[in-house]
Amino acid sequence: MSDDDILAPRRPRSGGRSRTTSSSAEAHGPIIDQEGREIRPETLEQGFREFRVEFGQGSPFGNLTREQRIARIEAIAKLLDVAFVLPGTNIRYGIDGLIGLIPVVGDIITTAISLWLVREARALGAPWYLTARMLGNVAVDGVVGMVPFAGDAFDVMFRANMRNVRLLRRWLDKQPRI
Repeated sequence: MSDDDILAPRRPRSGGRSRTTSSSAEAHGPIIDQEGREIRPETLEQGFREFRVEFGQGSPFGNLTREQRIARIEAIAKLLDVAFVLPGTNIRYGIDGLIGLIPVVGDIITTAISLWLVREARALGAPWYLTARMLGNVAVDGVVGMVPFAGDAFDVMFRANMRNVRLLRRWLDKQPRI
C-alpha cells in the first residue's frame, strides 16, 4: 500500500458502495482515547499547541511504578551478569565480562552501571546497611575486575549485580505491602 492510499483511500473498484456514507474522504464520528472516552476536537487541538519537549528535565524513563523499577533492575543485572551461556558448558556470563575485557575503561563503565543499580535500590527505599553491602559487592567486583583476564574470570563467577538484586529482593520480600 502506498502512502497516497493511506492519506486518501481509493474508491472500491467493483462499482459497489464503500462502507462510509459520506462523499468526502474525511472521517466522521467521535474521537476516542485509549480508555474509550470521547475527546472533543477543541481540547485535542489545544493539547497539541501546548505540547513541547524539554530535555534534561525529569527522568528519561518516565514515572515508573515500584514493580517496574524492580523489574528494570533485575533485567539490567541479568544482562550484566548472566545473559549468555558459554557454548558447550554451563557457564553463564554477561556483558560485564565482555566489556571488562577492555582494559580499565571497560571496568569503569560496568562499575558505573552497577553503581546506578545501587542508586536505584536506594531510591526504592533500601536501608543504609543494605546499600553499604551492595556497594561492597560493587567495589570488590570493580577492584578485582581491573586485573587483566583473571579479573574478568572473577567478574563472570562473582556476579556482583545478581548478588545485589538478590539482597534487594530478600529485603523487599520482608517489607509489608502498602
